[in-house]
Amino acid sequence: MAPTLKTKYKEAVVPSLMESQGYSSKMQVPAVKKIVLNLCVSVANDRDTLTALAEDLGKITGQKAVITKAKKSVSNFKLREGMSIGARVTLRNDRMYEFMDRLVNVTLPRIRDFRGIPGTSFDGQGNYSMGLQEQTVFPEIDPDKVKKTHGMDITFVTSATKDDEAKELLTLMGMPFATGN
Repeated sequence: MAPTLKTKYKEAVVPSLMESQGYSSKMQVPAVKKIVLNLCVSVANDRDTLTALAEDLGKITGQKAVITKAKKSVSNFKLREGMSIGARVTLRNDRMYEFMDRLVNVTLPRIRDFRGIPGTSFDGQGNYSMGLQEQTVFPEIDPDKVKKTHGMDITFVTSATKDDEAKELLTLMGMPFATGN
């Protein structure tokens, strides 16, 4: 069974983008290629916190998180090369569509005083990045079992070449951009 957002993309978003952008083929229409969730811890020595956060990231995405390591030593941050400093998950295909559907319809509305996500966080090549202040906004996480709240970065990598194409794609897929952006 295909995810509902994938079906929506094929049946509603593609024809709408072909009409508005003037594409002659369905293959020209931009799509979301992958979603990357990333988090870093401030204290690199705290292995238990990093493991707990990686498990939370796994619960949120349904996929095991990869522990990331420092590439360089930075003495001001008491960081040595090879120390574990964060966790990352890359979602593609059906898991990506399911996560995006849950993010838009369940998670973002749970944020207190939510008025939309900023529409200015594009990188100039059609990719969008946003941040969340804490992982407890996801319904998969039990707030009583969280020892330390932590934020994360979410990046939507699209095949669009321009930011306006990517913004229109994400808007048609249901991303709640704040008005005025």
